[in-house]
Amino acid sequence: MKAYPSPHTIPDSVSENTDALYEKAETDLLRAALKRSYKERFLMMTTLMKMNNTIKRAKITFTPYTLDK
Repeated sequence: MKAYPSPHTIPDSVSENTDALYEKAETDLLRAALKRSYKERFLMMTTLMKMNNTIKRAKITFTPYTLDK
């Protein structure tokens, strides 16, 4: 009787290939970031800071849905 591999295990060749793909994607992102000017970096940072402040001040309220109107 032949033993089949578990569907939850990833073959080593596939694992190595995905690691290489992740590493390439990471280096591509770093290269793209280094090409940005200081002004672009500043504008992105201020946008992120504004979003962070907005999310900090957000207040989530829950109103149960009713059919009475």
